[in-house]
Amino acid sequence: MPARIVGVLCVAFLLLSGMSMSGQAPPEPEKTPERISKPGVYALALQVGDRARHYIVHVPPTYDGRRRTPIVVMLHGGGGTARAAMVETGWAMKADKSGFLAVFPEGTAPDSSKPSRFAGNPQTWNDGSGRFYSGQNKIDDVGFMNALLDDLIARFTVDTRRIYVTGFSNGASMAFRLGVEMGQRIAAVAPVSGYLWLKKPKLEHPVPLLYMIGTEDPLVPLEGGKVKPPWAPAEIRLPARDSVTKWAEMLGCPPEPKVDREKEGIKILTYGPGKSGAEVVFYIIEGMGHTWPGGKRLLPERVVGKTTDKIKANDVIWDFFRKHPRK
Repeated sequence: MPARIVGVLCVAFLLLSGMSMSGQAPPEPEKTPERISKPGVYALALQVGDRARHYIVHVPPTYDGRRRTPIVVMLHGGGGTARAAMVETGWAMKADKSGFLAVFPEGTAPDSSKPSRFAGNPQTWNDGSGRFYSGQNKIDDVGFMNALLDDLIARFTVDTRRIYVTGFSNGASMAFRLGVEMGQRIAAVAPVSGYLWLKKPKLEHPVPLLYMIGTEDPLVPLEGGKVKPPWAPAEIRLPARDSVTKWAEMLGCPPEPKVDREKEGIKILTYGPGKSGAEVVFYIIEGMGHTWPGGKRLLPERVVGKTTDKIKANDVIWDFFRKHPRK
């Protein structure tokens, strides 16, 4: 194998495994959260039940601890890590430009005593599907997210009306779940390439949704079909678009969307307005595989398909979030 390819795979492995270049161990939970008023990148921990849970916060240069600041939580995909999500999506750079806290939580791996490995010890989220270690063991990731928000509010000056969640793949599915079960705290959600797995979801609060997917996604097919997911046998999956229409239905939106755009390989459909003026915005990106729009692909194209530079997901999602503070 050429040296350049070996190097790329090694870097991707370090990012996906959660190993830092310094080899530092994860932080221990603090009994009393320390207030933070300076910009920087902070690795933090908290205790949730009998588990130590971890997350990273990127604090922008404009943060001084005096003004209430929005939060964007980015949930990594199955087998990923907080550090990988930072590199893959570029949300930290967007936070610097737009002045919000970018938060990257860690999922749960089967063996917490060992570093996460994409294939051998993957971190995942209990997204309501019953899949993977987290779902099979009923890990309380909703409880973790509630505790994480409490911890953030204790450490930072947070605008509690502007707490947003986005995610990719398994993390997108978790974002769907949090929008349903934590709508009293979350203003809007933006899943990318994931499913609403909950069998009987019911929105107690009108949470707006933005959803993005590629037409050539091999793991989350837009129109449904046979899929061979990592760590699991092949299966037939329902159309990804069903998750979008279900959300629009829960919001009470009109069943037929408005076509806002259909050119240059990008189609934008809008459902709404629904309850309290909430809306669903659906981006379909021609030719894109299972990747973050405008981000970096960390896995081989033969596994996840093509990436795209037609659109930058972070810019679109942040513009959507800004329009939708919690009511």
